[in-house]
Amino acid sequence: MQNRTFITTFITLWLMSTNLFSQPIPQLTLHLDQPGVTVSPTLYGLMTEEINHSYDGGLYAELIRNRAFKDNPKTPDHWTMIQDSGAIGKISLDHNQKINNAFTACLRIDIENCGKQIGVSNDGYWGIPVKPNTTYKGSLYAKSSGLQNKTLIVGIESTDGKIMYASTKIPGVNDKWQVFHFTFTTSSDIKPTADAKFVILANEKGIYCFNLVSLFPPTYHNRSNGNRPDIMEMLATMKPKFLRFPGGNYLEGNMFSSRFEWEKTIGSIADRPGHMSPWGYRSTDGMGLLEFLEWCEDLKMQPVLAVFAGYTLNRDHLDSGAFLKPFVDEALDEIQYITGDVTTKWGAERAKDGHPKPFALNYVEIGNEDGFDLSGSYAQRYLQFNDAIKAKYPHLHIISTVGGKDPLGRRVPAPSRDLEIVDEHYYRSAFQMEENASQFDNYSRKGPKVFVGEWATREGSPTTNMNAALGDAAWMTGMERNSDLVIMASYAPLFVNVNPGGMEWRSDLIGYNALACYGSPSYYVQTMFSSNIGNKVVPITGENIPTQLQKLSAKDSMNGLTPKEIPALFYVATRDTVSGTIFLKIVNTLDTPQKAMIRFEGKTKLISTGKAIVLKANNPEETNSINNPNNIVPHTVIIKRIAKKFNYIFPAYSITVMKIKSR
Repeated sequence: MQNRTFITTFITLWLMSTNLFSQPIPQLTLHLDQPGVTVSPTLYGLMTEEINHSYDGGLYAELIRNRAFKDNPKTPDHWTMIQDSGAIGKISLDHNQKINNAFTACLRIDIENCGKQIGVSNDGYWGIPVKPNTTYKGSLYAKSSGLQNKTLIVGIESTDGKIMYASTKIPGVNDKWQVFHFTFTTSSDIKPTADAKFVILANEKGIYCFNLVSLFPPTYHNRSNGNRPDIMEMLATMKPKFLRFPGGNYLEGNMFSSRFEWEKTIGSIADRPGHMSPWGYRSTDGMGLLEFLEWCEDLKMQPVLAVFAGYTLNRDHLDSGAFLKPFVDEALDEIQYITGDVTTKWGAERAKDGHPKPFALNYVEIGNEDGFDLSGSYAQRYLQFNDAIKAKYPHLHIISTVGGKDPLGRRVPAPSRDLEIVDEHYYRSAFQMEENASQFDNYSRKGPKVFVGEWATREGSPTTNMNAALGDAAWMTGMERNSDLVIMASYAPLFVNVNPGGMEWRSDLIGYNALACYGSPSYYVQTMFSSNIGNKVVPITGENIPTQLQKLSAKDSMNGLTPKEIPALFYVATRDTVSGTIFLKIVNTLDTPQKAMIRFEGKTKLISTGKAIVLKANNPEETNSINNPNNIVPHTVIIKRIAKKFNYIFPAYSITVMKIKSR
C-alpha cells in the first residue's frame, strides 16, 4: 500500500510538472523603451465613515460606551448598578439635571445604604482593555446631594469584581456640577484582558449625578481625544496619500436632522451633542472635523472633504436655489475652518480649538452617491455648490458624485457642464472584479478624471478572505495601469469591530476588538501595492495568458446562464525614474503555479538580484481572524539570475510584487 501511494504521488507530481512546464508558458514583455503614463501621486488613499463601529468602539480611543447617556432616552444602556453585601440603591436617567444644552440627561444614583461596595459600572465597547504598566486618563461631570463634599473612587476592575486593576480617588464632589479629571496606572505584572469594566464607587449615602464620563488609554502621538495607536500604525503601513471623510452614508444621514453637521463636531467634547448614524447606533462625534484633519496630519495624508449637498438617505432633498443656500454657506464655512488663517471667523475657531495653523486642502466632493437621487436634482445642486466654492476657492478641485458610473455600473447623467473629477463606487465579487480589471483601459481621456472613492471585493466575513484579495489585486492592476485617469482610489469599508453586534457590513479591511487588531488578506494587498509603486507606468504586452472559467451557482445554472471565460493572470508594472527600481505586480488566480517568462525591451542594465513580496494561500477561502491574525501575510524572497529574459514561477492563489533594480 505504501509503494502504491508513493507511485501514485510520483505520477501526479510528474503530470503536474509536465503540464506546468511543457505547455506554452505565459510571456510578459515590459517595454522600457516606450513612454508610459505618469502614475497619479495620490493614487492610493483611505475612505472612512461611521459603520461597523469604526470610530466609537474602533479607531477613536474612547473606552466608555454611552458616555453621555443619550443612546437610549429611557434607560442608561451599558451602565449597571453595583451593590455588594447589604448595599441598597438604584440608578435611573434624570432629564432635569442638564450640564448644558448639548447634554440634558444624566445618570442618577440614589444610595440608601453603602454596604461593602456600591456604585455603577460601564462595560465599554465589548469590554474595557486592560494592559500592564498603562496610564489611563479620564474625566467626568459629577454632583451630589447635601452641602458636604463627598469622595468617589474611579477605576477599572474585573467583570466579576474580584480584581481592581487600577483606581484613584476624586474628592470634592458637592451639589454643583463640576468636571473632574483623573489618571490611574496599571501595574506591570497584569495580563492583558478585556474582561473588565470601568467603575464609579461611592462610600456615603445620598444622590449622585454623572454626565460625560470619559476614559482614554494612551493615544497615537499622545493626542488629546485621540486614536488607538495599534490601528493607526496599521494605517501608516499602508502609506495612504489621502483621507476621504466623513463618508459615505455618514455624511448624508437618514434625515436632514441626522446628517453630519460639522459645526456640532468641533470644540470641547462637552459641546458636541452627537447624532444618530445611518447604521443604527449613535455617534458621539468625538471623531469630529478637527480629529479627521489631525488624522490626516498624523499620517501625512491630504484631506478629501465631502460636504453635505442637500440629499439624505431617505431620498429627501432640497432643490437648488434659496432653500439650498444655507447648506452651501455651511460648506463654505467648513472650508474656511480648514484653510482660513486666524483672522477669519472660522480660522479663529480652529485656532481656539488648538490648531492655529491652517490645513492644506485641494479636493472637495459635493455629496455622496447622488446617483440614487431619483428626482434628478443633483445636476443643479452640484452647480450651485461648485460655483460658490470656486468663486471663493478657485484652486480647489471639485469632485462630482454623478457623471461616471453609479454603484450598479450604470452611466449616470452628468451636470450640464464639463466635470473635473467623478466619483465611482464598485462592490463586486472576486470574479466580477477580475472580469472588469481592464475596465478603465477603454475610458476616454477627454472626459473627467476618475476617483474610485469606494470599492471592495465582497467575499469573506467579517474581514475578507484570500479570494477577495485576489479580486482586489486584479482590480488594482487595472487602476494602476490607468492612473493617468484614475487619480485616486480608496477601499471601503475600512474598519469592523469583530465582536457580535459590531458589524453592519461584511467583508471589511481591518478587524479589531478591544485589545487587538489585524489585517485581512485584502489589507496586505493594499500595503503591497501602495508601498511598491513608481512614478511611470511601464507598458506590458502579454502572450499565452491562461484563462479561468466562472463558477456558477446552482441557481444560475438552472436559469440557463453559461460560465464566462476571462484571464487568470493579471499584471501591471511601474518604474521609479529616480532610483531605477521596476515594480512588477502579478496576480495568479489559479489553483496551480504558473511559470512565466519575463522579458525586458529597451536599453537598460538590470541588477541580477532582486526581491519578490508574495502573498499566497493554499485555499481561496482561507483568511485571517482576531485569533489567527497572521495566517496569510506577505513574505519576501530573493530573486536571483534576473536578466533581460528569465523565467519565474508564481505560486497558486498568489499576489507577487517583484522589485527589480536597474541602472
